[in-house]
Amino acid sequence: MTETATPAPAPAPALLDLGPVEQLRAGRLGHRLVQLYVGLVAYGVSLALMVRGDLGLAPWDVLHSGVIEHLPITLGEAVVLFSFVVLVLWIPLREKPGIGTISNAIVVGLSADAALALLDRPDSLVARTALMLGGVLLCGLATAIYVGAQLGRGPRDGLMTGLHRVTGLSLRLVRTGIEVAVVVIGLALGGVLGIGTLVYAFGIGPLAQALMPYFLVDLRDGDAPGS
Repeated sequence: MTETATPAPAPAPALLDLGPVEQLRAGRLGHRLVQLYVGLVAYGVSLALMVRGDLGLAPWDVLHSGVIEHLPITLGEAVVLFSFVVLVLWIPLREKPGIGTISNAIVVGLSADAALALLDRPDSLVARTALMLGGVLLCGLATAIYVGAQLGRGPRDGLMTGLHRVTGLSLRLVRTGIEVAVVVIGLALGGVLGIGTLVYAFGIGPLAQALMPYFLVDLRDGDAPGS
């Protein structure tokens, strides 16, 4: 009696480093565009939740909140402004932008301002804590959603990967250095730092990594996990 061989499990989908044209030609573009913009809008909403929680912001938003103390712009406008400033830094790093990169630079800031217009800061510490934690959780989910669409890294993510490639330093060290720098500058400008900053710093990476397999579009055969 012969035994039936158990088929080997299919390899997990991979996050690919594609150029802008390759991203558009890779397949399932309609699905991926919807996923991209859902993720970016959710990301902007997550920033607004942390702002209204008023218990500390994500590292880059510490910088953004400091800048708006000195310029007549909104938080969302500061997000857009610094996204394009960071994109200028991509030029010597030779990073490859995509439609997701430019969309990230614009949509996150606009959706953050829209959500801030609808939300008020609650008086209750419990409610503010819930907003802060909800913001971190939603940000992790949003990151997995928009990155999983495989339509290009966001401006700040590209700065991290570009510096990693050029300097040879680890991604962890590069990311830590960038975030420490923007927090220090933000604090000097009057930005908001708090427990939420620490929760975000330690929680966002593990959250995004845990959720990524559910949203990473498999471009090898046109199927997405769970679809």
